[in-house]
Amino acid sequence: MTSSTRRQAKRAARREARRALPLWRRLLPTWRVTLGTLTALLLLAVGAFAVLYVIVPVPDPNAHAVAQNNIYLYADGTTEIARTGAVNRTDVTIDQIPLQTQQAVVSAEDRTFYQNRGIDLKGMLRAGWNTLLGKGMQGGSTITQQYVKNYYLTQDQTFERKGRELFIALKVDQQRDKKDILAGYLNSSYFGRGAYGVQSAAHAYYGVDASQLTLGQGAYLASLLQAPSLYDVRTATPANREKAIARWNYALDGMVQLGFLTTADRNATTFPDPIDPQPATGLAGQAGYLVGVADDYLISSGTIDAATLKAGGWRITTTFEKPRQDAFVKAVQDELTGELDPKARPTTDTDVRVAGASVEPATGRVVAVYGGPDYAKQPFNDALRQDNQIGSTFKPIDLAAGLIAQHTVDGRPITTETRYDGTSERPVTGGPTPYAPPNEDDIDYGNITLRYAMAKSVNSVYAQEGVDAGLARVRDTAIRLGIPDSVRGMDPANTSMTLGTATPSALDLAGAYATLANHGQAHTPWSVQKLERVNPGGAVDVPKMPDHKATDAIGRTVADSVTDVLRGVVSPRGTGAAALDLGRPAAGKTGTTDANLSAWFAGYTPELTTTVGLFRENPKNHAKEPLAGTAGLTRINGGAFPTKIWTDYMTAALGGTPTQQFDLQTGHGDPGPDSWPTTGAPTNGSPSATPSSATTGAPVTTPSHAPSAPATDQPGPRPDPGVPSPQNPQPTPSQDQPTPSSRPTQTRPARPSDPPTATAGPTGTAVAPAPAR
Repeated sequence: MTSSTRRQAKRAARREARRALPLWRRLLPTWRVTLGTLTALLLLAVGAFAVLYVIVPVPDPNAHAVAQNNIYLYADGTTEIARTGAVNRTDVTIDQIPLQTQQAVVSAEDRTFYQNRGIDLKGMLRAGWNTLLGKGMQGGSTITQQYVKNYYLTQDQTFERKGRELFIALKVDQQRDKKDILAGYLNSSYFGRGAYGVQSAAHAYYGVDASQLTLGQGAYLASLLQAPSLYDVRTATPANREKAIARWNYALDGMVQLGFLTTADRNATTFPDPIDPQPATGLAGQAGYLVGVADDYLISSGTIDAATLKAGGWRITTTFEKPRQDAFVKAVQDELTGELDPKARPTTDTDVRVAGASVEPATGRVVAVYGGPDYAKQPFNDALRQDNQIGSTFKPIDLAAGLIAQHTVDGRPITTETRYDGTSERPVTGGPTPYAPPNEDDIDYGNITLRYAMAKSVNSVYAQEGVDAGLARVRDTAIRLGIPDSVRGMDPANTSMTLGTATPSALDLAGAYATLANHGQAHTPWSVQKLERVNPGGAVDVPKMPDHKATDAIGRTVADSVTDVLRGVVSPRGTGAAALDLGRPAAGKTGTTDANLSAWFAGYTPELTTTVGLFRENPKNHAKEPLAGTAGLTRINGGAFPTKIWTDYMTAALGGTPTQQFDLQTGHGDPGPDSWPTTGAPTNGSPSATPSSATTGAPVTTPSHAPSAPATDQPGPRPDPGVPSPQNPQPTPSQDQPTPSSRPTQTRPARPSDPPTATAGPTGTAVAPAPAR
């Protein structure tokens, strides 16, 4: 019998034997069939697994996982201003997370993390079995799987999501280092109290950076991962508090078992109670205004674009100093808010607003701003708005332009001692548009120097002096000092430009005055000193910050001569006399616009420049409303509330620092970079030369050897008997320096038949002249 015949016979015998079995037994498969079926199924499963492993991709991170907030800090780099963004998360690198915190998380969440391949089959089977036994729903997921769920997928409890999680976890484990996976898990996990990621959790529970976590604190954060809300011991029920502490002990015991921690250190560790839950650091109070200034600087300087900034994750260290910021707020409250009574005076004491900024002249650092009382109630930042005329705070720019020119366009000298006709409403000659501005209270001052006219803020003098210097040159000087060329009201085609129809922001104006304080060296005000972001992969973005080198705006002798004149404003008889309470050498200028729509004081000491603006605005249509009647006063000048706020703030901001003296170099020296000719036709083509300075206001020529601005540290009286600085008392007015009179006895020059032409702003709204102080 052949082998083939024998096999056939054996099969036939087996069939006969099976037929002899009972029916129920014949229905059961043989071991051969069973083995074959299992083998086929196994091969099919392996094949399907291989196919799924290939076709299931590692997706892009979900939007929530990469969303971070921006953190804004004061200049000290630690005190927080605000956090912005929908998700409270700030990524950190694995090196910024203490090793013991990492080990506590591994001990609490996945003790096979460093050995498994992204999944733990034993753990999954054990969790499934315990679930079937009624021990509660258990996941059995590894740290890698939890990271995949947090970072790439969703929290949906579906078989499809769980299956994708498994395959992606295997791939991620093959493609990523364990350190990267652990960092990603710690940055994406939720810890309760609205905190995503270990950095935010460290702040939420212990008020420190993640890098400062102790062993006990790190172990507590690790225990929170299982049940973040339930295990917050500050808000938990007694039962859940016990569970939280038990979980904390479990993490520490696991560290001992894994060899991460000695028994002695374990026994010496006590439970670290977290701090009470803190309210979210939002944009209320001053925070929103400071964030706005910082964002505006970052975007306008080209450091970062708006979309990248909005994407979040940035740690932004600003230049704002909290003590000075707090002092600015207090000064406004003490000097203005306390004087307002909206109930008693609802038509005048409501909607009064303040804009302010404080800048270091030597560096350009913005140390404080005042954008409003509370960003949550008034989200518009008044410190940055460019729609309030600055009035007579523009006059120092007129003077600087004249000193740069050295001569009028028809050749007559301009110095700080040049005399002009201070008759109120005297028509300006040589201007492109008719203009005859009144002085405040319609006072006629007669023949006075530019120095005295600045101290008394005489409109008729500086309206003419600006034209004599050349309106195009005045505009150019303003831009050099730091006034943006885009602001309204700086059109040389309008004579009224000389008296402050320009509308720079409080911060812009502070930058321009800081240039004067810095001897003509200009810094664009800047408000961010450091910017960095940790990416999900661990790389750190550190954009290059702009250089803050000073530029030559105007010559030192010109800037110092203007400062010397502005010291006379802060004197017993100057319009800024209230600033004398500072008790330090100071220079500045008041400004009050036409119709009392705004009032300003811009001033500086050698080490700090600050501007304060005051205005009223209709909250519905944003129209400007007169300040007259505010706090029960008939008129609000720049020398009133703005100067008082300035003085109060500066006193606190400079408190405890040595008093510095102005180091001035005045005289006829180099007027600074300027390509303008010293003679020539005016910009409008009409000559500025006039037959009589007494009737036209043209400057009275002084001897060529007369100094333009004598240094104040020189002995002897000033050549100008007008209002000097506080260091040189005011002499009694004499015939050489006439006493101003409210009504002149001489015949007033003829007024122009047409009113001054208003400058049209970009919105079509007329920009009215601002001739008041």
